[in-house]
Amino acid sequence: MLILLDIDGVMLPANSWSKPEILEDGFPMFNSRSVRALHKILAETNASLLLTTSHKGKYTATQWRNIFKVRGIDAGKIDRLPSNSLEYSRKDEILDWYRTKHVPDEDFVILDDDKKLNDLPIDIKNNLVLTSASVGLTDELADNAISILKRKQPHYSN
Repeated sequence: MLILLDIDGVMLPANSWSKPEILEDGFPMFNSRSVRALHKILAETNASLLLTTSHKGKYTATQWRNIFKVRGIDAGKIDRLPSNSLEYSRKDEILDWYRTKHVPDEDFVILDDDKKLNDLPIDIKNNLVLTSASVGLTDELADNAISILKRKQPHYSN
């Protein structure tokens, strides 16, 4: 299972009236509600993270693991989309990933605030959880993401 994760507008709500606290690693502190919500998704799905954020190329995968760990998120595997040297839109970056890197039958969810992702093809858009840029990831949206990641999982009953 894979979470395609944006940072701004998901883990860092965009509020013009407050400046985020910058930690020693040079990256802003995540919103505590968003941290709890992402932790919930990771705990229930054991998904890996694939960073789609515009910040993805500024840090190595090891530095990203440390950034998340310092903010209370112990994500097992963290990877990044390739550097966006062609300055694709987020939609085009995700389409390129889906066509070239996505493993068929791998469950994934996209956590992002970019409304242009509503124009993704329906089979990809069905995996989108769109956040409000000023609110970020919430518990309710985390539940939606978990449902998406588990929708093809077999359900057993006793």
